[in-house]
Amino acid sequence: MQDISAEIIQKASEGDLPAFENIYKAASSFVFNVAFRVVHNREEAEEVTQDVFMNVFRKLKDFRQQASFKTWVYRITVNCAINHYRKTAEHKKRSVEFDERIVSEKVFVKQEPAMTQEEHQGFINELLDNLNPDQRLCVVLRNIEGLSYQEIADSLNININTVRSRLKRAREALINFNKVTK
Repeated sequence: MQDISAEIIQKASEGDLPAFENIYKAASSFVFNVAFRVVHNREEAEEVTQDVFMNVFRKLKDFRQQASFKTWVYRITVNCAINHYRKTAEHKKRSVEFDERIVSEKVFVKQEPAMTQEEHQGFINELLDNLNPDQRLCVVLRNIEGLSYQEIADSLNININTVRSRLKRAREALINFNKVTK
């Protein structure tokens, strides 16, 4: 995410639409990428991105520049994405089914020496789908977005030990998933 000056943030919080547009341009791809990693669907990630910026617009006047703007936007994005994921998961009743055809395809893809980017992304999404939303989010923020444990804790407004615990459980779940598919 591009740096956004305190002056732009202040102007946007006072209702200056061109300043808010600058924030949107600087942060929209970042927000979309985080949302996409949680919901695994381009259209849903776009919807989450819209929700995030509606929230940012409404709550910007309450932003205290004591914390990083990026962390604040992360927190809003994460909350919107998880809420959206949970809402759609209830309707779609997403569940992973392990029939023999899917398992054999996963094993084949893993053994393929040169995966295409699309195959690689699909495999990562399958792995992430086996985690609960809290674990998935910690894995995405740590391993894909590259945040430190402390940055994750700040972004999610949770204790750093909770971050460690969620990542540990996620790793265990991924190891167990890998054992099932072999």
